[in-house]
Amino acid sequence: MSKRNTQENKAAARERLRAERERQAKKDRTRKQVVVGVSVVAALAVVGGISYGVMQLNKPSAWEAAADAKNVSVPKNASGENGTTVVIGKSDAKKTLELYEDSRCPVCATFEQGVGETLAKDVEDGKYKVQYVGATFIDNIDNGEGSKNALSALGAALNVSPEAFMDYKAALYSAKFHPEERDDKFAKDSYLIEIADSVDALKGNKDFRKDVEDGTYDAWAMKMSAAFGKSDVQGTPTLKMDGKKVTVEGTDNAPMTAADFRAAVDKALKA
Repeated sequence: MSKRNTQENKAAARERLRAERERQAKKDRTRKQVVVGVSVVAALAVVGGISYGVMQLNKPSAWEAAADAKNVSVPKNASGENGTTVVIGKSDAKKTLELYEDSRCPVCATFEQGVGETLAKDVEDGKYKVQYVGATFIDNIDNGEGSKNALSALGAALNVSPEAFMDYKAALYSAKFHPEERDDKFAKDSYLIEIADSVDALKGNKDFRKDVEDGTYDAWAMKMSAAFGKSDVQGTPTLKMDGKKVTVEGTDNAPMTAADFRAAVDKALKA
């Protein structure tokens, strides 16, 4: 092999090596750009996900929005500011028994099961009117929704009639339907509608069902809850007449039996 050919072969080899290095360098640059691009996209996705998550966390819940609502759908048969005054009974009844209850309250259920029929009969007979004040504080204990949702459904029943309201309230507290305190079954519209089917005035009532499912009276329920919060009542059930608590003689407890209720209310009526 001539010296010239040897030099040409070496030059060609060097050229091939240079070309190969350029191709490899170009490939490395492209790979780096892809990696950087993917990293940027991933970073943006993470930031976007975090931002969305923060927005969702800061977004008010449906119940918070209802509490802040300026326009409140008020049920028929309610009066006062935002319809939070619910008084049931004959207009000529001289006295009013204030009744403070939370729909999820187990003690309220005991009260209603033991005393509810007697109270309803008194109202029907015109012995006194009853003013209902609904609370939702049990929801705050376990981050539930049942007290609020049941109160909204009671608004839908009140919109049908005072009688439907009273009968539905009795059904909610009944031994058959009232759940354990830790069981937030009232948060389900389907369960509230199932209970309503046990009440003649509400069974198959399409307007009532629509109001429950649409949350027509959610804002009203929150305003009612706020009214309870502004009272000096510390627990449920609480009964008052003429601003004074109605309790079992010698105690600070609400009457849980028909006999104790009769004695306590008759005393309050005579005061």
